[in-house]
Amino acid sequence: MDFHHISVMPEETVSGLVTDPSGIYVDCTLGGAGHSHLIADRLTPSGRIIGIDQDEEAIAAARERLRDCSCRIDIVHDNFRHLDAILAAQDAPFVDGVLFDLGVSSHQIDTAERGFSYMQDAPLDMRMDPEATFSAYDVINTYSEDELDRIFHDYGEERWARRIAKFIVQARKDRPIDTTGALVDVICRAVPKAVRESAGGHPAKRIFQAVRIEVNDELGILKNAFESAVHHLKPGGRIAIITFHSLEDRIAKQTLKTMASGCICPPELPVCVCHHHPEIRLLGKPRQASKEELRENSRSKSAKLRLAEKLPPYDDKEKEGR
Repeated sequence: MDFHHISVMPEETVSGLVTDPSGIYVDCTLGGAGHSHLIADRLTPSGRIIGIDQDEEAIAAARERLRDCSCRIDIVHDNFRHLDAILAAQDAPFVDGVLFDLGVSSHQIDTAERGFSYMQDAPLDMRMDPEATFSAYDVINTYSEDELDRIFHDYGEERWARRIAKFIVQARKDRPIDTTGALVDVICRAVPKAVRESAGGHPAKRIFQAVRIEVNDELGILKNAFESAVHHLKPGGRIAIITFHSLEDRIAKQTLKTMASGCICPPELPVCVCHHHPEIRLLGKPRQASKEELRENSRSKSAKLRLAEKLPPYDDKEKEGR
């Protein structure tokens, strides 16, 4: 199977994640198994990888790529929003590392019929799980003007959100907008020509991002998934999160920061009432792709890698005795 995807910051990610060559590692976004194969290279036969993906094409490619690995490989067709249930079913309540490589894969973008790309005309789809029933077609053709404005503004940070939403609602009165090309045409008519020519990027880019996020609930599942991953880590285990745009990175940053904090009470309170203790420690500042990687893979430009390590359980009695 021709499944093309270039993993971002592979060495930095895997070297920061793997601490025990006999450990259990969870790849929540298996894709073509680029990161997982590198993890497997660092594991002994007693090590284990649990790979999760909702795309059957990605799973088929991953099985092929990982078939020569000596460690145990278990692949699950599911969404990482169900991480608790997945690890329970795999009899792996505590693991040594969890990886999230967020966003859409190169393969999904480059496969025209998946409908992720504004550069190729195809059915309006954008489902990461092809078995899902809700698609970009439903968003564009059934959402109200206010709902479209909201997702374009919130998920695409699009300046012309309201105008684009209005043009879409008007255009679909004549016939459904059922292809990426038709949607791009409406967007280009909605954005003033002077803006299109001076913006420096395709006017449909932010809208396609927003619709994709809405279709797959990409942001809604992140906070709980990150927290769940940390709760399943052994002390000393690590979580690695690769983000590709500011919205998902903000959630990663805030979630990890809160979990690495002590008291989170409002500053105006004279004493702590939250009794919150840090669960993790952050491992340095977010990392970005090197100049060499950027030359080889332009899609790594916006990527950020965040790493954190699980702390031992907090012992109140021990702390009070010191």
